[in-house]
Amino acid sequence: MPAYPMPALPSDDKRWKIVNGTMRRHGYTRSALIETLHTVQSSFGFLDDDAIRFVSKSLHVPLSQAYGVVTFYNHFSLKPAGKHTCTICTGTACYIKGADKLLATATKMLKIKSGETTPDGNISLMTARCVGACGRAPVILEDGELVGLVETATMVDQLERWALHD
Repeated sequence: MPAYPMPALPSDDKRWKIVNGTMRRHGYTRSALIETLHTVQSSFGFLDDDAIRFVSKSLHVPLSQAYGVVTFYNHFSLKPAGKHTCTICTGTACYIKGADKLLATATKMLKIKSGETTPDGNISLMTARCVGACGRAPVILEDGELVGLVETATMVDQLERWALHD
């Protein structure tokens, strides 16, 4: 148990006990920040302000550091994701091979910006700094599945399938 007082769980939701268990396993140390945030994300689907504040206080980590981690790593989301997610890699190799055109097309087609979800909650459009598949550039992730050597028409077909059939 930490030497400082623990904040109360944000709610009676049982998922908070899972989050608390992660922190307890690591002795409520600051080094548990990323794993604890990952547990919150896995449990709730995204990280809201209350969750980040709770983890920050519980681990005695400055709030600015907790937000810095959440906004730096692509895995973390501050909003609930849509039913489907299209993540466009914007790393150097992908950008050179046309990721900017893919992003512009998806933005225009879905009428949302990167980081947003369509009003019906069906599709989220995301970008990643690099997904580590530079040899297959440009790359997108369709619901987490890597698709390489993506052509605009192929991406549009997938987005239309998601939009029309779900």
